[in-house]
Amino acid sequence: MNLEHRTQEGADIVKLPERLMMADAAGARATLKEIIDQGSGKLILDLKATSFMDSSGLAVIVSALQAARKREGDVYLCGMSNTVRAVFELTRLQTVFQIFDDETVALRAFT
Repeated sequence: MNLEHRTQEGADIVKLPERLMMADAAGARATLKEIIDQGSGKLILDLKATSFMDSSGLAVIVSALQAARKREGDVYLCGMSNTVRAVFELTRLQTVFQIFDDETVALRAFT
């Protein structure tokens, strides 16, 4: 899976695709792990374009969080649609992740 990635102010910012589901999970997990391993451990996942996520997509994001925390980092989420936010609330993952309205606020929280 090809994820759009850039680094800004010491944090890696990745834009997730429109759909994050089982068919994409292995590739997304490997790409995010590589980004975390080669970066600072500070990761912002931009979900602005993501309109659908299944349990495999959630597992990818949780896996990224575990990898980041092993490097003394963290994963912040931003730009969630109401549909994706509902999935996080249903699974209570909003208590695990810091969720921001936009990338600028998430980036500021890391600095």
